[in-house]
Amino acid sequence: MRLTSFSDFGLRALLVLAGSDRETWSSVELATKLDISRDHLIKVLQRLAAGGYVQTTRGAGGGVKLARQATAIRIGEALEWLEDDSALTECFRGDGGQCLLTGFCALRPKLERARKAFYAELDATTLAECLNPALRKFVALERPAA
Repeated sequence: MRLTSFSDFGLRALLVLAGSDRETWSSVELATKLDISRDHLIKVLQRLAAGGYVQTTRGAGGGVKLARQATAIRIGEALEWLEDDSALTECFRGDGGQCLLTGFCALRPKLERARKAFYAELDATTLAECLNPALRKFVALERPAA
């Protein structure tokens, strides 16, 4: 299984927010820390906010922060929320796709069980359990000015 860059960036943002001693981060600071496009990150943060994973505040003194404790965020649940529009294969799409084997394929149910097992395994882990001293050190490091 391959994650979209959208979901990858979402998980990275959650890790930085959870691993930080700071209460809030601006989208510019977070994008710089993660070395990703701010425009793309904003879309990711909007999705995370809609799912109740982060809280965003506009304006001076605003920013983004976790909406709940890292111990209350299950990785599988967050990832499934981020991957919502991504079908594992064509036959998993809402419209059923164009696969000629749909209707008599014995692989699809096995893929569905594997997908469920993947998320179930990640649901056994909280965001807090993914934090370690090396991550916290990375988050705390200031990037040199360019």
